[in-house]
Amino acid sequence: MQMENFAPIMFAGLVVIMLIGFPVAFSLSALGLFSGFFAIEMGWFPAGFMANLPLNVFGILSNETLLAIPFFTLMGAVLEKCGLAEDMLDSMGQLFGPVRGGLGYSVIIVGFILGAITGTVAGQVIAMAMISLPVMMRYGYNMRYSTGVLAASGTITQLVPPSLVLIVMADQLGTDVGQMYKGAWGPSILQVLIFAIYTFLVARIRPSYVPGVPASARTLQGWALWGKCLRGIIPSAILIFAVLGSMGGLPFMEHAIATPTEAGAMGAVGSLILAAIHGRLNWPMLKDAMNGTMRLTAMVVFILIGSRVFSLVFQGVDGAKWIEHMLSGLPGGQIGFLIAVNVFVFFLAFFLDFFEIAFIILPMLGPVAAKLGIDMVWFGVLLCVNMQTSFMHPPFGFALFYLRGIADTLFKNGALPSKIDSRDIYLGAIPWVGLQLLLVGIVIFFPQTVTVFLDKKVEVDVDKIKLEMPADLQGPDSGGINMDDPFGNKKSGEPDALPMPEPEAPAPAPGTDTKQ
Repeated sequence: MQMENFAPIMFAGLVVIMLIGFPVAFSLSALGLFSGFFAIEMGWFPAGFMANLPLNVFGILSNETLLAIPFFTLMGAVLEKCGLAEDMLDSMGQLFGPVRGGLGYSVIIVGFILGAITGTVAGQVIAMAMISLPVMMRYGYNMRYSTGVLAASGTITQLVPPSLVLIVMADQLGTDVGQMYKGAWGPSILQVLIFAIYTFLVARIRPSYVPGVPASARTLQGWALWGKCLRGIIPSAILIFAVLGSMGGLPFMEHAIATPTEAGAMGAVGSLILAAIHGRLNWPMLKDAMNGTMRLTAMVVFILIGSRVFSLVFQGVDGAKWIEHMLSGLPGGQIGFLIAVNVFVFFLAFFLDFFEIAFIILPMLGPVAAKLGIDMVWFGVLLCVNMQTSFMHPPFGFALFYLRGIADTLFKNGALPSKIDSRDIYLGAIPWVGLQLLLVGIVIFFPQTVTVFLDKKVEVDVDKIKLEMPADLQGPDSGGINMDDPFGNKKSGEPDALPMPEPEAPAPAPGTDTKQ
């Protein structure tokens, strides 16, 4: 067997073990080690090549960018359990409820706000479904629309800064986290607008699907209602601006005063303050949040270690060259490459979590994109938009599983008038997946949606550089620089150089007559 043929075999083995269902972190490590031992036996690289593996592992554990993940995870876990979602959904629902489709608008807006402060799809979908699904069913909302908007609004959190996915993307692509956050704001706002426009069209075409809530159903009116809305929005906005602004992750901010890790730590402290304001800060809640943070952080680290074992051997057998040769020859240049990659990632997301795609697939695609001249921030945000769909794919989308479980619980508790079938949940998700793919197409063909908020790059044309010497550095007599003393250190009256001593004549050899 030739080494050139082994890289495709490794990639095929990667696909097979991912479909088996065994934990990816451990199956990746096993595949990488087995392939490494086989490559050493075949003489494709020396045994000392595998000595780089411990250095790679320690490099992962000392990565300061990835250290931000547990802080942001803890921030999201605390805010998820402090009652913020319930208060905001209740106030927003009463504010927009009388408008046709108003409950849908409130779910989309709250999903966007919670996405910017929690960052967890599971908690967001569960919290919003627990509050909004019974209300939507009570006032006659279409079942498929209701389940679709709840699941889709929960997945916005993958794209809205400070998303954990964007931190991982920035680390894997070697770009700045703050720049990645700035680039994600455009698609995030577009996603909310697309969802809102779809709700508006549904209200116009099928008004019976999204009826307005009777004004008599409001429990608050006037300034009391606005006050409750602002009490939920203003503290959240302050936390968002403090965390993202400190690390330069907001549009039109050119400087950062904190690293992503420091900003995450500040966000974790801010979430504890918000929980205390809502009267929900207690030891059981904090313990539960820390347990969730520990589980997610451990999962990320083990997946990253497994992917590093695989990628080390894959690089050793020239797998990167095989990937580059296969993808760089696609027709259409940059656009053709981006379309092919996004189709591949879309179908891969049927089976893999976004962390697994980011750690396993992205290191293979990043170098090819860089050689094609694609901006790494644009590329990372584009893939993040695509990977939103991994939570919405029927029948494997995790957001749909969460919604399925909550719907059963609510029906058993009597909160829902009828049982929601899995068929309705899956069919309800399809239009929203189409809207997410529409955003993927917009970002591909209009990269300005990402780059509009990025810092402008300073380009220097080396052919136009001119070196001019200030007049005060020129010599007084020659009109130029005194090359014997360019720094002006020689004092007046000093000789130009010390005189060299005359060499002494060699001593005559013994017995030699010096008289002539």
